[in-house]
Parts: sequence; C-alpha cells; structure tokens
Amino acid sequence: MKYNFDEIIDRSNTYSSKWDSDVQKELFGKADLLPYWVADMEFKTAPEVIDTLKKRVEHGIFGYSNRNDDYYNSIINWTNKRFDYQLEKEWILYSPGVVPAVNYVIQAFSNEGEGVIINEPVYYPFKRSIEANDRVVVNSNLILKDNMYYMDFEDLEEKIRDPKNKILILCSPHNPVSRVWTKEELSRVGDLCYENDVLVLADEIHNDLILKGNTHTMFASLGKKYQDISITATAPSKTFNLAGLYSSNIIVPNKDLRVRLETVFLRNSIGGQSPLSIEGVIAAYNKGEDWLDSLLEYLNKNVKFIEDFLLKNLPKAKLIEVQSTYLAWIDFREYEKDGNKLEKLIIEKAGCALDGGTWFGQGGSGFMRFNFAAPKEFISLGLERIASAINEEYEK
Repeated sequence: MKYNFDEIIDRSNTYSSKWDSDVQKELFGKADLLPYWVADMEFKTAPEVIDTLKKRVEHGIFGYSNRNDDYYNSIINWTNKRFDYQLEKEWILYSPGVVPAVNYVIQAFSNEGEGVIINEPVYYPFKRSIEANDRVVVNSNLILKDNMYYMDFEDLEEKIRDPKNKILILCSPHNPVSRVWTKEELSRVGDLCYENDVLVLADEIHNDLILKGNTHTMFASLGKKYQDISITATAPSKTFNLAGLYSSNIIVPNKDLRVRLETVFLRNSIGGQSPLSIEGVIAAYNKGEDWLDSLLEYLNKNVKFIEDFLLKNLPKAKLIEVQSTYLAWIDFREYEKDGNKLEKLIIEKAGCALDGGTWFGQGGSGFMRFNFAAPKEFISLGLERIASAINEEYEK
C-alpha cells in the first residue's frame, strides 16, 4: 500500500480532544485512557493536503480570506465524481461544522415548542441541539433485525404526519449504526416528508466512508422534489481527518430555503473562513482521492480484524454489520444489558474510552461505539483490554 496506515503517531501535546487528560477526566471520570471515542482518525491526512498546508504556512500571512471558484469547484467536482450529483455554486453555503449548521437549520425552519424528528440510537448532538433551541425531540426508533438496523416506517409516518413536527434529521449514512440507506428507503422517507411539508436535513458527513461494496445515494440526488425539501450537510472533516479545520458544505438547492437559512447565518455572523481551512478543502477534494481509496481498503481490513477478534475472544458480542463510517457498533447485551455498568467496566477495568451506547438514546443501552480508524496494532490493544475485562467479570 502506498500510504502507511500502520504508523503509530504520538498525539500528545497537540491539543487533541480525544487524548487530552482533562477532557477524559471530565467525560469519563478517569484520565490516561486509550481513546476510541470521538470520531477523528489516528492517521495523518493525505500527503497532498499536508504539502499544500505547509506551503501556505510558509507564506506567513494569515489575514482575512475569501472563498473563490477554486473552492466551490473542488466541492462540485468531488460530489459529481463520487456521487453522480451535479451541484450549483450558489447552492453551497459555508458552515464551521455540521453541528452548528444543525442548530441554524432548527432555528430557521421551526419555532419553539415544535418537533424535530430523529432516529435513535443516533448521533447525540442532534438531541442536544434540538433541546438547546427549545424544540421538542421526536424519536422514531430504529429496529434491529438480523444484525442490521431498519427504519420503523409505520411509526415514522405517524411522526411525519403530525403537523407539529417540522424537520426530520436524516443521518445518512447513519451514525452510530453505520447503515447505508437504500434508494427505496430514502425515497419512502422523502415522499412522506414531501406530502407533509417536513424539511429533510440530511447529515451526510460520512458519505465518503462507504465500506464493503455498499453504495451511498445522496438524498437530494433522487429528484427535484427531494432537492426542494432538503438541506444536505457534507464535509471533508471525517473523510480526510480535517475536523480541526472547521469546514462543512451546506447544500441548499431550493432558493427560498437558502434565503431563510442565509438570514440565520447572517444573524450569527457566519461567513469568514480560515485560509488554512480553504486550502485544506481544495487540496483534499482535488488531490486526495487516491489516499481515500487506500484508506477505505485499510478500514475494511480493520472491520475483518474486529469480526475475527470478537468471534474468538468475545463470542457473545455481536458486531452490527458495518456498512460505512469507521465506527463499529458492538452489541454486548449478552454480557451486560445495563449500559451504565458496561460503560463503567470498560473505563475502569479495561482502561479504554469509548462512546457509550446510552449516549445515543433509546436502544443504545448495552452497546458501545468503537472508533477503528487507527493502526491495527492500536485496535488490537484496545480490544484485548476490553475482552480481558469482560471475560474476567462475566465468565467467572
């Protein structure tokens, strides 16, 4: 392989949230844990991105910066090539992150006391954003069947038809369960939302990280009526390990929706972007494809390694089918159904920091989210600690 994804990189003294002792102590009650939680990678980004940023740093001036056609064309060309979806420049708004954009969309398209629909277990900042804006969290739980998650369309339809519910946050691919939704599933969601005047906010931040021959379909690419009721969030952050550059692409084809969202952006003074962020986005999308394809090969091998490890060392644990992302959703319920006890055990006895299943809402207890975007040696070390702790506790 052209790129060395086996390299162990010391991230101490780099202000890494994932590794920071104070952050760990605050979140997990203990420091010096091996971190497999927050969704960034233990890999250097593409060399082409690093070289571009080095060159820009050497220039030495970091004044106010402006996005130009190079920036927008990099996003347009990437989206067209990877997803066969043609964007227009004016559709693309800048946000410093997808989570801030979720808040802005909630503010722009709903009022206090109105409902925002999510599908738990799901990325927990969604719920936090809804509550922070005094909206009502409306959950339509996913259904786990044959080691894969599905939408409960009967329940979802009931929630969408309720006139008090104004927005559906569609996590696609889904975090943490890694589900890649089919065209048929997406169309069914879209038809229900179109018929009931519900806005679809499609969080597609993981859309480049598709594994095992699965194919991601951008919700808005299904047709004009789906475009017209949707806002799509993508970013190079997960794909190229650039989260710290704070850049996401908020795609709004419908002009009326775009004007409303731009008004909220203006109220929050969203607009300026770091010159390093601009350079990083352009370099990643224009020059990073070969690196990404190699990364996906490595991630697929890590999935196989985790599957084999669990089968041999924790046979009662189940790895939910990994279709996308670099986040394994592991079912430990045959060992421990109480999520709080399970999470405490992994922190205190295994010395590992994972995202606890309870963080993700209903249906998450007894599960853990394990970040496997790391060298296989590091993945192995964490799994060995977890297996030792669980077997010692439950296989007495």
